[in-house]
Amino acid sequence: MAHANGAPDDGDADGAWRFFPYDEPYPNQEAAMSGIADALDDERNVLLEGATGTGKTISALVPALSYAREHDKTVVITTNVHQQMRQFVEDARAITREEAIRAVVFRGKSSMCHIDVGFQECQTLRDTTRSIVEKESDKAELSEQAQALLDGMREGESGAADARSAVTDELDALDDELAELKEGNYCEHYYNNLARNTDEFFEWLFDDVRTPDEIFEYAGRQNLCGYELLKEGMEGIDLVVCNYHHLLDPMIREQFFRWLDRDPDDVITVFDEAHNIESAARDHASRALTENTLESAMNELEDADDSRAESARNVIGTFLDALRDSYEEAFGFGEREQVGENWYDLSIANQGRRDDLTMEFLQSYEGRGIDVEVELALQLGKQLDEQYEDAYKNGEATTRKECQTLQAANFIADWTEMGGELGRRPMLSVRRDGGTDEIYGRAELYTCIPREVTKELFEEVHASILMSATLRPFDVMEGALGLKNPVTMAYGLEYPEENRRTFSVSLPALFSSERDDPGTQETIEGMLADAAAFTPGNTLVFFPSYAEAERHHERLRANPDVDAELFLDEPGVRAEEMRREFVGKDGAVLLTSLWGTLAEGVSFDGDDARTVVVVGVPYPHLSERLEAVQDAYDRAYRGKKDAGWRYAVEIPTIRKTRQALGRVIRAPDDFGVRVLADKRYTRESSSMGKYGVRGSFPVEERAEMVDIAPNKLKFAMLNFYSDRDAYDGGPPRP
Repeated sequence: MAHANGAPDDGDADGAWRFFPYDEPYPNQEAAMSGIADALDDERNVLLEGATGTGKTISALVPALSYAREHDKTVVITTNVHQQMRQFVEDARAITREEAIRAVVFRGKSSMCHIDVGFQECQTLRDTTRSIVEKESDKAELSEQAQALLDGMREGESGAADARSAVTDELDALDDELAELKEGNYCEHYYNNLARNTDEFFEWLFDDVRTPDEIFEYAGRQNLCGYELLKEGMEGIDLVVCNYHHLLDPMIREQFFRWLDRDPDDVITVFDEAHNIESAARDHASRALTENTLESAMNELEDADDSRAESARNVIGTFLDALRDSYEEAFGFGEREQVGENWYDLSIANQGRRDDLTMEFLQSYEGRGIDVEVELALQLGKQLDEQYEDAYKNGEATTRKECQTLQAANFIADWTEMGGELGRRPMLSVRRDGGTDEIYGRAELYTCIPREVTKELFEEVHASILMSATLRPFDVMEGALGLKNPVTMAYGLEYPEENRRTFSVSLPALFSSERDDPGTQETIEGMLADAAAFTPGNTLVFFPSYAEAERHHERLRANPDVDAELFLDEPGVRAEEMRREFVGKDGAVLLTSLWGTLAEGVSFDGDDARTVVVVGVPYPHLSERLEAVQDAYDRAYRGKKDAGWRYAVEIPTIRKTRQALGRVIRAPDDFGVRVLADKRYTRESSSMGKYGVRGSFPVEERAEMVDIAPNKLKFAMLNFYSDRDAYDGGPPRP
């Protein structure tokens, strides 16, 4: 039996399927939803891998919303990919056409503020504005009392005159307080939120699923603060769409749940593109402090008339000197000249002892004790911060000044306490100031193992659903994120197998020395020329780096046999405009790095990209950070052979590769060719130890890989696309 929308009937007319917004589910979608529903009943987390375009979002949202409605909980769905955020909005709107739900799309304050102030300034303005409105309310009540007492005086009421005199004295004092507050800084938009009736806004907000841009524009026309209204309207709602940082940052998460008026156990979280949680969690857990902030703290302390300032100057100044001395000593031959405007990591790690910066700090420090002086610096910093708050609130300052001493002291406290912990790596970076050309440094506590951040989140919420097209191997994801006994589901590409081919081309293993070989470069050039010539549409080519993409772009451009229009994605250049131009072409080739922005979260539908080629095994650049992550996993998983390599290098690389392959074949009637060009993808890889990567692909994907010689690729592509009648005007001649 089926509902009117084509969804199967689970026997309960008010059950989960009432949220299903489309005519009928994809294959395996029913099974996924049923498994998720069971997991939510058992308060278990879910790892769901499903190929692109197979309805993962709806598979998660339908049972999650149903469970939340039944048990009075809120679903929070989150991603770090802008295009996917837009898809969430469309899916939520589709659900609201089937079942009335209250949903909001939440974005950070900085992108929704009409007066463009920072977080601390906003907090101060909000507090002052609220005080103004509260005092105006008190004034209105006192005015009513004064009028009532005046009426009593006219009627000869005993004591009315004395009482009215007391009330008018209060009113005069209140007027003075209001005048003083209004001479300071406050927010007119937030004032209107508090002073006006905003029912009309909330009726508009929940009449549909509104985007942050729509809320910003609507609130702007009404001279309201849409961000604060959105926070106010989130209490007890069914669904929130937001960015990763609202959940991964512990402090923001605590506030976020408070805005929802939910305990963590009353929240179900859904993470899309969940293979990205690991790197995002690292970013949120890592802490950094620049040389400039330390200098500013020292300048701030020069003006501080406080007995604690000497201790604060001593400990902060010693750390500043140690930072400078450490990066000067860490420079290798020619490294100083390599430093540009991006942060450049220097090696300060040592086997068997603390890092060079910490040792320099400890050895050069002289004083009453680091812990004692850091505590005094923290106390003074908090006092200075309160003074800056008051100055801004009272209008004595036009901006809310940040306390540099407090920032520096907090960081040094964390550095000394946590710098030696497993999974934390003290780092030292430098960059060149674009204005002065001078080099300055940054100390950073880099978090290597993301479960330090994620484990607490997944333990405190009711349950989490993590979904992606590239989550496997599940055991690696479980270990990296600290998930305990999750339910795991994997559904491959459910579209017809005859509509795709995956070729593993037996190029040499493209290690750096082999990539520079002229003969190998010529073979790659010929293979790419063939791929472009025999693709009835556009071709995407991914390389291990932008440098490799540029090299082969130049070779193809110089090849007279290549008449395809070539596009090169370059670092530091916005790719979206180029992507739009590329998809408007027919028979074009786009060359890019697999570690760039086009390898995931971007759709290339139909002829936008019929063929995708991954050249080489795109291992990430070996760096101080990557070595730190490898070392942390090796230490965390002692006894597991090559644990660091597997967790930090191999699996992230294969996930990236699989994401790149997923740029083609985006719908049931779509078709295309995926090419993996390196013998490490072929059956030969079984004899290559940890460098053979074929075995790291899921078994059903390995089963589809067809080994082929470079000069045979064009014939295989010709046969495949001819069978689909894809060539307009007849197939090309091989």
